[in-house]
Amino acid sequence: MFSIFAPVYWLHRTLPSVPRCSRAMSAVSLLVSPGRCLYDRPLQLLGRGLSPGQDVTLRTALSDDGGELFTSAAHYRADSGGELDVSRSPALDGGSYTGVEPEGPLWSLRSRTPFRRLVKKDVRSPLRLRFSLHPGHGAPGALLLAEAAQERSFMGEGVRREPLREGRVRGSLFLPPGPGLFPALIDLYGTGGGLMEHRASLLSSHGFCTMALAYFDYEDLPKTLGGLHLDYFRNALEFLRCHPKVDKERIGVIGISKGGDLALSMATFLPGIKAAVSISGCGANTFTPLPCGKFVIPSIGFSAEKIKFTETGELDFSESMDDPLDPANSECLIPVERSPAAFLVLSGLDDKNWPSAAYADQLVARLEAHQKDVEFQCYPGAGHLLEPPYSPLCSASHHKLLGMPVLWGGQMKEHAKAQEDAWKKILTFFSKHLKWTNSMTSHL
Repeated sequence: MFSIFAPVYWLHRTLPSVPRCSRAMSAVSLLVSPGRCLYDRPLQLLGRGLSPGQDVTLRTALSDDGGELFTSAAHYRADSGGELDVSRSPALDGGSYTGVEPEGPLWSLRSRTPFRRLVKKDVRSPLRLRFSLHPGHGAPGALLLAEAAQERSFMGEGVRREPLREGRVRGSLFLPPGPGLFPALIDLYGTGGGLMEHRASLLSSHGFCTMALAYFDYEDLPKTLGGLHLDYFRNALEFLRCHPKVDKERIGVIGISKGGDLALSMATFLPGIKAAVSISGCGANTFTPLPCGKFVIPSIGFSAEKIKFTETGELDFSESMDDPLDPANSECLIPVERSPAAFLVLSGLDDKNWPSAAYADQLVARLEAHQKDVEFQCYPGAGHLLEPPYSPLCSASHHKLLGMPVLWGGQMKEHAKAQEDAWKKILTFFSKHLKWTNSMTSHL
């Protein structure tokens, strides 16, 4: 949590001569609060000094770590007092979003380059957003009324990042400030491979010691999924359990997509996992067999002839996976009913990667049939990539492993609302089941 004394950043420009404007219009300001904050903090934007009822356009821009520009634009009308408060003023038709959407400037950001996904690769530096206010609802022009800037960070003050190279285990460890002992989490992503740190670092900023765990295509790990073994994840868990700042009795795991079924396997076969979150996952082992010591969990397959391509060239994988409930795939099912962990299952009804909503129904039904502790939510209009709140929708992106763009699905506004709600559920779930009572205040 950030201090209420976080600075407010704003800039204004004095217009030399604006026809038919009162003297009060000579100084228009745009205020963003707070000026520096965690990525998941709500946005407050306020424009002042406008003419009553004046039409303006609010533009937002940021560049990712690779220099790619993401932008959004929304049309507004100032109130009778000449103010524009994004938290209560409705965005009008013709822009990136409509209606009263306080965080619309963030989640509606889009890249001009097709299939570009906004992911913070270097979480040690913040995302820097630029907001600008322009007269009218037309095309972008040179006239600038006011501008403001904000930094959104994934690492709160005092959070430390440590590269993880313990035996064969590779990833990053994020440690909250203070002596501990902290509840701990292992964070897993999907078949894109590599190391994803943005969610893990943000979770650590909320008081969890979090391991962002890579499991293929990173440093000296295997380049493909084919080399997976449960022992790798066992070693990662044992490292956490032995860490001097970790409470070994309070460890959870979170995974999305392929990472979701790996999280379920860890919670089922490895002792010490108290809580598990599966996001857009499957209740069966997918894509590659998972050796587990004296036995192997086979994987459900897919039918290549059922893979489709959209008119714009994205691979549509949504109908190609084999049915986990087919008796032929019974050995692929992860026996989650044996796990002592509590579960949170999240999915979207507009998932175009695979039918995660149906997978969620199957998984929850099995857990409930065995009186297991499970919470679940399926979101209408949400796609596959349910990320931390205010992340722009990525309905399709280039898949590194497949070497082509893949369809993920999602409707922009509905997906944004789902991400916001899912994040609250994730934080509440882990706090509840890992009995987190520490409070952490950040003054970033």
